[in-house]
Amino acid sequence: MEEFLSSVCTMAWHTRCDAGVPMVENVRSLAARHPDKAGLIEAWEREWPAMFAGPIAGTVALLERLDARGVPLYAITNYPADKWAEGLAQFPFLARFRDILVSGIEKLAKPDPAIFDLAIRRFGLLPGQSLFIDDLAANVAAAAEAGFQVHHFKGPAGLEADLSARGLL
Repeated sequence: MEEFLSSVCTMAWHTRCDAGVPMVENVRSLAARHPDKAGLIEAWEREWPAMFAGPIAGTVALLERLDARGVPLYAITNYPADKWAEGLAQFPFLARFRDILVSGIEKLAKPDPAIFDLAIRRFGLLPGQSLFIDDLAANVAAAAEAGFQVHHFKGPAGLEADLSARGLL
């Protein structure tokens, strides 16, 4: 599996979906280049929801607490446009966000600075008064460069402590 993910269905290949290339098209072109692995590549699209183990324990509770306190919640997600409806159905807690920028729809993916500029405009944010939370260091660095306060997510306990220290919980 590791060899397949590092040499065929790579993160660079998948990121094309996050940036707006329809998954079916991305899968088709990769399967044509690797006909001996076509079935496995096609499973990427067909089994997409199964790739997610579910929400990270504790994070949904933090989201609910923030929402209950009236904290305005927005999201930026790297997610294929053609899989977004499935994602919303699979993760009902996403309805707590006032608005969500979906990279595949916008054809911009984190950590591209343009997606942060779009979030600022669309959500009406003042970056210095807004907290960006992400588990990828590159995304956190890009948000900080755009002027956001940031939290590099490594687990719900650290996030809860940071949110409490900021007076958000």
